[in-house]
Amino acid sequence: MGMLATVLNALALQNALENVGIPTRVQSAIEMRELAEPYIRRRAVRHLEKKRFVIFAAGTGNPYFTTDTAAALRAMEVGAEVILKATKVDGVYSSDPLKDPRAKKFSEITYIDVLRKGLKVMDSTAISLCMDNNLPIIVFDLTGKGNINKILQGKKIGTLVKGGISRANRGKKKS
Repeated sequence: MGMLATVLNALALQNALENVGIPTRVQSAIEMRELAEPYIRRRAVRHLEKKRFVIFAAGTGNPYFTTDTAAALRAMEVGAEVILKATKVDGVYSSDPLKDPRAKKFSEITYIDVLRKGLKVMDSTAISLCMDNNLPIIVFDLTGKGNINKILQGKKIGTLVKGGISRANRGKKKS
C-alpha cells in the first residue's frame, strides 16, 4: 500500500507541475500503464534530455528497499546531479525539531556525519549509496511557500548533504 501511495503522490506532483507549465512524466517500478509509464532507464534519460521533469514512483518494485534507496538508485541510473529530499521540516537537524525545541539545524552536513550521528535524513543504504557516488542531497520543506521554485532556481534552502568536511565539524580536531 505504501508503494501505491507513492504513485498517488507522484500523480499529484505531476498535476501541480503541469498546471504551471512544466512538462512532466511519471515512471513507476510497478506496472500500471493507465497511470504511469513503466520505469525504463533509457526512456527516463530521454525524457530528461527533452527537458521533461521525471518523477519516479513505487520504489524499486522489490521488497526490502525503501523509497529513499530507490531515489538514490534511480538518481545514479539517470546521472542526476542532486537528490531533492522534500520533507515536512526545513532541513536536517541534530534531533527531531518537532519534538526537541533545542534541535540545531545544519546548513550543510557530510554523509558520514549523518551516518555517525544516526540522523534520520534517509535510510543508511541510501546515504551510503549517495556517499559512494558523491551525489549531493538537498533536504527541504515541501510545504514552504515557493520552496520548489526556489530549489529549481538554485537558491540555497534547507540542508545540503555532501562529502568532505561539514561546517558543523570545521575546526574540530580529529582524534
